Amino acid sequence: MPSPSTVFSFILATLYGGAFHLVNGGDARRLALFLLAAWLGFALGHNFGEIVDISFLDIGPLHMLPATIGAWLALVAAQLLTRRPAPR
Repeated sequence: MPSPSTVFSFILATLYGGAFHLVNGGDARRLALFLLAAWLGFALGHNFGEIVDISFLDIGPLHMLPATIGAWLALVAAQLLTRRPAPR
């Protein structure tokens, strides 16, 4: 049984990825990419906050600020790495 903070993290990262897809658009593959990027970025950000011991805006054991920043950085990176070149 996953802990409540794990479930909350998964839901929040999913909302971040879904909101990013809603703003930027795309097909189902892009939605899957954005969800994966948000989950990975959220986990990496949380782990970074754990290692560096950033305790600002913590919710229980979850380091919200670095996790949120990590998710959005991963989403922007995914957007930039997969965008199509502009036609000439």
